[in-house]
Amino acid sequence: MTQTLFERIEEAHRAIRPQVAVTPLSHSPMLSEVTGCDVYLKCEHLQHTGSFKFRGATNKVRLLDEVTRRKGLLSVSTGNHGQGVALAGKLAGVAVTVYAAKSTSPIKLDAIRALGAELVTIDDTPLAVEIEARRQAKLKGMAFVAPYNDIDVIAGQGTIGVELHEQARAAGIELAAIFASVGGGGLISGIGTAIQQLSPATAVVGCWPANSTALYSSLKAGKIIEVDETETISDGTAGGIEPDSMTFGIGQKVIAHSDLVSEEEIKAAMKLLAQTDRWMVEGAAGVALASLLKLAPEYQRKAVAVVLCGRNIMLKKFIEAVK
Repeated sequence: MTQTLFERIEEAHRAIRPQVAVTPLSHSPMLSEVTGCDVYLKCEHLQHTGSFKFRGATNKVRLLDEVTRRKGLLSVSTGNHGQGVALAGKLAGVAVTVYAAKSTSPIKLDAIRALGAELVTIDDTPLAVEIEARRQAKLKGMAFVAPYNDIDVIAGQGTIGVELHEQARAAGIELAAIFASVGGGGLISGIGTAIQQLSPATAVVGCWPANSTALYSSLKAGKIIEVDETETISDGTAGGIEPDSMTFGIGQKVIAHSDLVSEEEIKAAMKLLAQTDRWMVEGAAGVALASLLKLAPEYQRKAVAVVLCGRNIMLKKFIEAVK
């Protein structure tokens, strides 16, 4: 019988240990004071490779048969997913090739190489690179590990939602909302599916940089559309989505509220987090916190969680952002 996405998430939650770490759900007294909410930080920036992406990659690799593994894996990434696949492949003894746009953060590209993956860069948009990577995987007969449009990858990301629920319940916390940044939608599709089953009273808030709204605009339009994008410090959420992306349908079901934040709001959130909790995070993590700061009046005296999805940002870029 075909498993539901939630059943896949539950299985992944049990199966991806010990490779994947259980990240802390950390209370932030200072952010709580600033916002008037009871703020908890889901510290995915402390995950292996510095990002939640290692979860989905690990889950995908564990499900591949031996014949597929021998042929190697091919993936595409704006950085974090590539690192996740590279490490998951390395731990499983599987060769990995990662395609990336030349505009990808150099520190992320260096990290992919350091983890032993072969890196192919293309001077084009992230979506165009993604389409080409899929084409190459098909031509070469290699398994393609998609960054978001893959049920097993989404299930891996959904383990964050299960962890959040378990950690909150153990601490006697009733979360009113969970804030998560959105790019292709794999993270929020997984978290949202888990939370909808385990804690239906908890709202899942999708958070986007106003400069990069592919899935947001598609959800508003009721169909997947192309959207003009401008540069954003949230490079981890940048780029369009595939025309057949399953995250569109899942997102329609699980995202309770959507929010857009400006570049100034993202950078201010990154700076505030460095001041209050001494965490240096990347732009995509700043997006989720920026949305909480903006929407805090709606959650006064309520417990909320912010998913800090990654930390992979160049020091120079971070310093310039928080000046």
